[in-house]
Amino acid sequence: MRTSVPAVLASLVLGLPVLFLDAAPAQAASVFVETNPSTARPGDTVGVRASCTDNLAAATVDGGPLGKLTVQPRYGFLTATTRVPTSTAVGDYTIVLTCPDKKTATSTLHVVALVTPAQGPATGGGGAAPGRSAPMLIGGGLAAMVAGVVLALSSRRRRRIS
Repeated sequence: MRTSVPAVLASLVLGLPVLFLDAAPAQAASVFVETNPSTARPGDTVGVRASCTDNLAAATVDGGPLGKLTVQPRYGFLTATTRVPTSTAVGDYTIVLTCPDKKTATSTLHVVALVTPAQGPATGGGGAAPGRSAPMLIGGGLAAMVAGVVLALSSRRRRRIS
């Protein structure tokens, strides 16, 4: 198959400028702080992950109920793990990251109440639930089982006779 001259010229005209354009320099990571999970109960363990302009130096996080934390460089981010105190009241708490170059970032930690259920979930009962149709369903099931047993016995007897 032959390549046409206009197609080759068009690809050169459109492709060569891409090689010689000055690309914009890569942007540094944005400054942020996050908690994982962002919603926790008192007594839960929470991970803090943050990023500064330079992730090679430790930074500080004022975590509301978490207290002051030092986030250390690890895997390209600044990380720390802590526990939400059991005495923490329910509410939203602002987490503030302060980088060594004085840049800051904020996030929110939602603390929710520790609830223990009194019973299992109400998932219904389907046909086994009491009501109008329950006796009919149970009777129909029993009748089907009796019919199956009668058919099995009669087919067995017929085989023996022949």
